[in-house]
Amino acid sequence: MSEAAVGAEAEERMVANNKIHFTKEVKQVIDKVLKTEDPMDAPDFNTVDYINQLFPNEQSLAGIDETIQKMQCEVSLIDDNIRSVVRGQTNTGQDGQLALCEAQKVISSLFSHIIDVKTRAERTEEMVKEITRDIKQLDCAKRNLTAAITTLNHLHMLVGGIESLNKLIERRSYGEILNPLQAITEVNQHFQQFSDIEEIKNLSQSVDKIQVTLAQQITEDFKEAFAAKPSAQNQHRLGLNQLADACKVMSVLDPKVKKELLKWFIAQQLEEYTHLFHENQDIAWLDKIDKRYAWLKRHLLDFEDKYGPVFPLDWEVSERITVEFCRQTREQLAQIMSKRTNEIDVRLLLFAINKTQAFEQLLSKRFTGVTLGAKPTEQARVLTEPSATDALVGATVFHDQIGQCFKSHLDIYIRSIDRNLSELMEKFVEMSREPYKFAEAKTTVYPSSGDLFVFYKKCMVQCNQLSNEQPMYDLALVFKKYLREYASKVLEGSTPKLVPATTGSSIGKSVSLLTRDMQNLSTAAGQVFHNFLKEGDTQRFSRDDLVRICCVLTTGEYCLETVQQLEDKLKEKVTSAYVSKIDMSEEKDVFHRIISNCIQLLVQDLEAGCEASLQAMAKVQWQHINNVGDQSAFISSLCGNFKQTVPTIRDTLASSRKYFTQFCHRFVAAFIPKFINVLYRCKLTLSDGSNNVLGCEQLLLDTHSLKTALLELPSVGSSVNRKAPTSYTKVVVKDMTRAEMIIKVVMTPVQPPAHFTQQVLKLLPDITIAEYQKILDMKAVKRVDQLQLIDLFKHTASAAAVSGLIEATVGDEDTQGTETAAATSGTTDDAEPSTGATESSTTTATTASSSTPKRAFIFSVGSFTGSADKNADGSSQTGIRKLENLLKKRFP
Repeated sequence: MSEAAVGAEAEERMVANNKIHFTKEVKQVIDKVLKTEDPMDAPDFNTVDYINQLFPNEQSLAGIDETIQKMQCEVSLIDDNIRSVVRGQTNTGQDGQLALCEAQKVISSLFSHIIDVKTRAERTEEMVKEITRDIKQLDCAKRNLTAAITTLNHLHMLVGGIESLNKLIERRSYGEILNPLQAITEVNQHFQQFSDIEEIKNLSQSVDKIQVTLAQQITEDFKEAFAAKPSAQNQHRLGLNQLADACKVMSVLDPKVKKELLKWFIAQQLEEYTHLFHENQDIAWLDKIDKRYAWLKRHLLDFEDKYGPVFPLDWEVSERITVEFCRQTREQLAQIMSKRTNEIDVRLLLFAINKTQAFEQLLSKRFTGVTLGAKPTEQARVLTEPSATDALVGATVFHDQIGQCFKSHLDIYIRSIDRNLSELMEKFVEMSREPYKFAEAKTTVYPSSGDLFVFYKKCMVQCNQLSNEQPMYDLALVFKKYLREYASKVLEGSTPKLVPATTGSSIGKSVSLLTRDMQNLSTAAGQVFHNFLKEGDTQRFSRDDLVRICCVLTTGEYCLETVQQLEDKLKEKVTSAYVSKIDMSEEKDVFHRIISNCIQLLVQDLEAGCEASLQAMAKVQWQHINNVGDQSAFISSLCGNFKQTVPTIRDTLASSRKYFTQFCHRFVAAFIPKFINVLYRCKLTLSDGSNNVLGCEQLLLDTHSLKTALLELPSVGSSVNRKAPTSYTKVVVKDMTRAEMIIKVVMTPVQPPAHFTQQVLKLLPDITIAEYQKILDMKAVKRVDQLQLIDLFKHTASAAAVSGLIEATVGDEDTQGTETAAATSGTTDDAEPSTGATESSTTTATTASSSTPKRAFIFSVGSFTGSADKNADGSSQTGIRKLENLLKKRFP
């Protein structure tokens, strides 16, 4: 091998040992520059996956030699490319060194040029400074001279102005004082930087003295001008024009002076109001509160007519008088109401609040609220679009300026609402005791419920105008209280009740329990229903009673929906601090329970009508029936009961279709198990132990007729043939098919036992030991034979469970990720295959599903103990227990 080849191999080993790792960004750039679709260039290249891709099966291995040869060619080509690149880099180091030396020479030359330029620039700068030195001195002298002249002018103005101002002050020429005062004030500010000079300091003090003198003199002039009689020292009064000029001068002085003057003036303007509406005056009480507001209106009109031109507009004197009036009125009303609380009734309180709110709205339209801290944008809106912003201004400017004093007494309003609702509730109770004429009312909802919520709405709107804080929350508590009372006294109190003569005391006790505690409504109602049906003779509701129960149900539904809307509205109106406290879930639960109890009453009534028919079914001598005819009399009686009762309930609940459907569901859920229990009591075996096939067929025909009647139950007696809900149909078909399968099992001969057991598990895959024993009793099997059959049933059921486990395990191995679906199909849909296969009443035993649901056997067989400790194949007891644990873990 040549030395070049050896060197190339060494280089390749070095590259392999020192693998270069590029960053993600570098790899992306390389991919953009060197675009390739070769999978070997991928950063996550996997050798095994690539080989599996080339040779997916054994047949593809036929071309392995060709693939290897192709790969060797590619490797050789890559080696040649690498070798040429490596050799091309041999002289790179020397070329780089030469380039570096060349660059250093260029840098040195550039540096020398930069030094030369810097030196020339410094010489040029020195030359410019020499040329401009004299110019700078002249410029500085000009600035100093200008400043000196300006200061002398200001000083002359200050000295002259002080002298002229003193003369003008003596003459009270306020119109001529304004401009010189403003100029002197500004000049004085200019000399504050020279305050350490004695002369300047004296002049500044003179200016301050002039301002103090002006403030005192103007204040005295105002007091003299608005005094009832002029004082002896100052017989002359200033005219309105002079007072207006004085106000302009006051605007230039210290703001505190203006504030003190306005304070005195406003107090002087409201002095008459304070005396006229003193708390010991009759006119000061709430019934004459509108006279207070009328006084302010008259006074403001008189003030603006006489003295409006005196004060500048930006002083807002009228608004300031109004704000002070509101403050005094609020304090006076609060004080007088605290002393005479017993004299306040709700009518007087609402009269005062309404008058006050109207007055506050009027003030909000009239004034901008700038003295109350209103924002400038808000003021602009009031000035430009008063009609469009009345509500906004009323809520932000003068709202509650006076009305705040009434909030501490709003409990009087809440107590009044409580009393009104109490009287209204008594009226509703009286109305509920009268016979409800459904045909005339044309609605199944009690009108009293609508009246109640209309009253609630009016109260809520009114309370929101008064306050949306604590009073609104207190009102919500009152609403909750009377919602519960309406539910207990009106709805529950008007619900018809059955009181058999033999059980009057027991029913009375249950009814008192029902009305005493609404929180235990469902439990108490359950006791009442139990007494209705279990004690004494069976009684039924009349048609009017059924209509009344349905009306209570629909009224409860209306109340339930409206209570939710009421809760949302209260949360919307009340302040955020009370939103979380408003909760009407308890009241909604009360109406839920009333609806549920009404449905239960309807179900119990329909069940009571079926009792006699079921008893007649149990008394039929099925073993002696010798021909199969039309449906039996008890089935006709059941259908007649359905046609008599259900249409009334359906028509009355036309607006509450979902609760009618719920009624149908509850009825079949309670009735079909009763029917099956009666079915177990029917004797179908002759004295010689053989089955009476005709009796079985007649019973099967009756069961099918009953299933048809139950499927048509939601639309029985209706001119419109409406399809029953799918969920209801599934329940009826499933449960009634089970009843048919029980009869078919009874028709199956017990001999041979193995075939009989297999047939039982085939027709009733989810049967329990207790149900199996009841079937054996129907067939009049002796107790000794029953034990053997039960033992065989346990063995067969356990073997079927093992078979189901093995099938499920194999399915899990074949398809990963389907364990959940398999468990679901083995738990929730166990009975679906068999019931689906036997929906038609004409199906025979051979058409039932042959699949063996897995979960059902685990709970029907029970514990694998006793005689079932060994399987049919002789497995040990320990193995069976392990199997049981495995089954329970596999199918929880």
